[in-house]
Amino acid sequence: MSGQGKFKKQLSLIDLTFIGLGAIFGSGWLFAASHVSAIAGPAGIFSWLLGGFAVLLLGIVYCELGAALPRAGGVVRYPVYSHGPLLGYLMGFITLIAFSSLVAIEVVASRQYAAAWFPGLTKAGSGDPTVLGWLVQFGLLCVFFLLNYRSVKTFAKANNLVSVFKFIVPLLVIGVLFTFFKPENFQIQGFAPFGLSGIEMAVSAGGVIFAYLGLTPIISVASEVKNPQRTIPIALILSVLLSTAIYVLLQTAFLGGIPTELLANGWAGVSKEFALPYRDIALALGVGWLAYLVVADAVISPSGCGNIYMNATPRVIYGWAQTGTFFKVFTRIDEKSGIPRPALWLTFALSVFWTLPFPSWEALINVVSAALVLSYAVAPVTVAALRRNAPDMPRPFRVKCMGVLGPVSFIIAALIVYWSGWDTVSWLLGLQILMFVVYLLCGRFVPTRHLSLAHQVRSSAWLIAFYAVTIVLSKLGTFGGLGILAHPFDTLVVAAFATGIYYWGAATGVPSHLLRLESEEDESEVASTSSSSAANPRAAGAY
Repeated sequence: MSGQGKFKKQLSLIDLTFIGLGAIFGSGWLFAASHVSAIAGPAGIFSWLLGGFAVLLLGIVYCELGAALPRAGGVVRYPVYSHGPLLGYLMGFITLIAFSSLVAIEVVASRQYAAAWFPGLTKAGSGDPTVLGWLVQFGLLCVFFLLNYRSVKTFAKANNLVSVFKFIVPLLVIGVLFTFFKPENFQIQGFAPFGLSGIEMAVSAGGVIFAYLGLTPIISVASEVKNPQRTIPIALILSVLLSTAIYVLLQTAFLGGIPTELLANGWAGVSKEFALPYRDIALALGVGWLAYLVVADAVISPSGCGNIYMNATPRVIYGWAQTGTFFKVFTRIDEKSGIPRPALWLTFALSVFWTLPFPSWEALINVVSAALVLSYAVAPVTVAALRRNAPDMPRPFRVKCMGVLGPVSFIIAALIVYWSGWDTVSWLLGLQILMFVVYLLCGRFVPTRHLSLAHQVRSSAWLIAFYAVTIVLSKLGTFGGLGILAHPFDTLVVAAFATGIYYWGAATGVPSHLLRLESEEDESEVASTSSSSAANPRAAGAY
């Protein structure tokens, strides 16, 4: 029976690191290499480094929040602590879209690769599933649901076993492809045939940033982590550093392993020539056993990642419901298992829904990448606002040089969203502005006690301005826009604009005493976060 139980602290550093790495190593590495090569050529290596640097900066910022305020669904709740329920509502909506669709994307990826063995799963000439293929996807979603239904430890054990296999195959791919390495591939069509804009575009459209986005599941299970003040920062940083090293080596090995004669017409056709990059290149090089292993891993890796997001999404829904801007039924936690089961049922339903239009992997990554980066981008502003308005809050992990890291991480996140292109930016940010209007119409029904709707709007106006101006700049820019703002001038304009938005957002946080009563319920979900929290509950997160 579901009731008002508490989350159970069962996750260790190893569990949490594998959750981070497992979420990062999903379908991204299996598809992105050829897309990055087609967009940026050999210079795509820098796209991976840029993506890793961006996510590391955002991850370090998240460390301060995750260690100080270990809360389930923290990605949604931290903005509430700093800027009020309206900002949490907007982040909840965008994060729910991103997380639930990620579960669907990963089962789609598993099915697409499995079609190499079972052609009946995919329609000929497209990435769309047959009826049998969709039923296989549905079956995988049911397995994820059942694994997460019992307890978080059951989920973690399953994830750890899958993660070990997931990393053996990429390392084998690196080792084998380097034995076929051809240095001339890096010069035959020029190292950066598409210039700086190609490197930038590959970060978003090539699937680079999508491949890295595995940090929020770590934050989402923060209230179930043993010693979160130490465990969360170490797990976050380890996940990003290890994944960056492996991604760069994989891309380098892929670029150097392609038979040189296939590059006679340039890099643009690589994504079609190698639709399933590492399987196809293994077959081209005559290494059939490696192609077999890649397909096996391609079924397991996305499945493991989808399982992680089936676990993380209910925590986001729970966190959103705790803010008071989503249905309270989703705050219920099963007393025996410690699982927010109503939220898990909603996650399952949404993940099935995203598979109904029968999309391909390539058609979805841009939107999901931009949505996740948007949820990440608020973190630096939240940290800056909390430092300004709650300076006495215990911070077991305090980010150094925040005066530099804060604006730089927000600028990079803003650029990644902008590089996603006009089609994605206009749809995604336009939808967020629409949700803002809906909140204005219904905001008087949200139980916010001491915080008026006008105050919430003032504290969140910076984000709406960011959305609106980014849409305009995207239309005027060179990434799918009219080209009125030439490259790289458009990128510089976005960076300058993002700098101003960052300082605006940092200066308009809600004073902590106004939000203290809004989050008193948070303390009911964990018995104690730390000895300092017990001594000073207001400073520990009761904003």
